Amino acid sequence: MNSPDSPVRFSCGSIMKNGFMLAPLTNRQSFENGQLSDEEYHWLTMRAEGQFGLVMTCASHVQEIGKGFSGQLGIFNDDHIEGHQRLSTKIKSYGSLAVIQLHHAGMRSPSDVIHQTPVCPSANEETGARALSLEEVIQLKDDFISAAIRAKKSGYDGVEVHGAHGYILTQFISSEVNKRTDRYGGSLENRTRLLFEIVNGIRVACGPNFLLGVRLSPEKVGMDIAEVQSICRQLVDEGNTDFLDISLWDCFKLPEDPQYQHLSLLEHFTSLDFKHVKLTVAGKISNAKEVQQILDAGVDFVTIGRSAILHHDFPVKVIENPEFEPIQIPVSKAYLRKEGLSDTFITYMKRWPDFVQEDS
Repeated sequence: MNSPDSPVRFSCGSIMKNGFMLAPLTNRQSFENGQLSDEEYHWLTMRAEGQFGLVMTCASHVQEIGKGFSGQLGIFNDDHIEGHQRLSTKIKSYGSLAVIQLHHAGMRSPSDVIHQTPVCPSANEETGARALSLEEVIQLKDDFISAAIRAKKSGYDGVEVHGAHGYILTQFISSEVNKRTDRYGGSLENRTRLLFEIVNGIRVACGPNFLLGVRLSPEKVGMDIAEVQSICRQLVDEGNTDFLDISLWDCFKLPEDPQYQHLSLLEHFTSLDFKHVKLTVAGKISNAKEVQQILDAGVDFVTIGRSAILHHDFPVKVIENPEFEPIQIPVSKAYLRKEGLSDTFITYMKRWPDFVQEDS
């Protein structure tokens, strides 16, 4: 039986001391120029202190135009390196792996945040995004790879390429969004070309010992489960990926698409042969029993979001108590401050129903 305190050994050589990864959570705590703030530093390093085996940053944009939200941590120029060095050094001091998530919001970049028209694989009427030229697509690939090189210089153990949640790489993969007629549009091979060029380019640029993961989501924004399974198989077969992070929104539900409801959403992915590649999933894994249930299903390690906000030391609590249940929500602002959230992050958390007590 896979235990939550068992180490996870990746093919690149990195070792994660237990089966808990901090989800890459939007928190809006850094500076508008992408520089790391003390608030974001505190939030993330407190999770390393709380014994998450892998601490992942929020989505960090690789181009200025790819910014997805106010207060986003950036990795798009060398001015960011000093802050990232400080962060990665502290995370690793607690024995955790330090990983940065590489991101570009594409058509989901708010124009009032980026002060220009957002970009997309093809013109998008709903969001007002313009189409990227072929030259710009190649630049985007290069900027993802440059951000990974910057992350390595910053002392991170690795990177995760964000190909989920309707952001730019999802937009390329999606037949609903991507209407290009060149080599980056049309067939699944063409729609995934950018993702594979980025992943393979990072492996070449950063070497065999750099931890490399990819986040995918199998539903919404035109994602098709069979296509996402095919992408997973190709990532496994090409041999440049150490882990796949499948964001399910809810690990315990059936797929939304009736044609796939013969299996749970989770089972569509645990049924694949991941060979040397490790699998993690995210989505409503909230207590100790659910952690064990997911590990027993054949997942290598769990990705924790909400319970990591509520308990910076969630891994310790679960390892010590197989019956552990997180504190009931809503919780007070004072409680969240004690757990390392700034007032900015707490305000953002008010978007989650019944999470923050109104009168606290």
